[in-house]
Amino acid sequence: MDQIIKRDRSIIPACDVDLTRFEVIVRETAQMDEVGAYKIGAVLALSAGIRRVVDKAREYTSKPLIYDHQKGATDIPETGAAFAKLLKESGIDAFILFPLSGPATQAMWIQAAQDVDLRVIVGAHMTHEKFLVSQGGYLSDQSVDQIFSLAHQMHVKDFVVPGNKADVIGRIRTTLLDAGVNGATFYAPGFIAQSGNISEAAAVAGPRWHAIVGRAIYQAQDIQKAVRGLASAL
Repeated sequence: MDQIIKRDRSIIPACDVDLTRFEVIVRETAQMDEVGAYKIGAVLALSAGIRRVVDKAREYTSKPLIYDHQKGATDIPETGAAFAKLLKESGIDAFILFPLSGPATQAMWIQAAQDVDLRVIVGAHMTHEKFLVSQGGYLSDQSVDQIFSLAHQMHVKDFVVPGNKADVIGRIRTTLLDAGVNGATFYAPGFIAQSGNISEAAAVAGPRWHAIVGRAIYQAQDIQKAVRGLASAL
């Protein structure tokens, strides 16, 4: 299966902004090799409409557009098909899923996306504190491995990992390698504003990974300069 992003490593702007700022980000970075894709967040999609957002991006770039529903695939299993169909028809290239509501939903949502040729990126471990039981959260630590394991069984090779937790990235990569997952690609948020260090993540993420960066890019006065500085650590 082809990689979603042709480059092995890149910066992905997390576009949690309004449509006006989104256009500025895309226009400023569309010709930059360091930028591999754009992550469209739920606020942007809901405020402007997903089709309008895609159309605006396509005025400047053909780079992949990744939709992040923050967090997608947490509903009942049966709603996945309509969601995947909508995203595909809107021109989205890939969809981030955090299937925290169980394996039945995970399996049906992944299958629904695959049925319409919508690429899937699966996450399970988030960047904030008190997420897993061992941190004082609600979800069992074992659930992370179970989510990634089922994704692997369904031929998913793209995974979201927490960029501000290098030890977790390393553990997840080792677990996937031990399970026979070769050629995995990681996508990591949680840098700069959430204290993650791109160089530290790069040391453990393997040959193919992409840094998802939000505020350090969309709040920058010089977006191109910000991207180049971030990319130098990849």
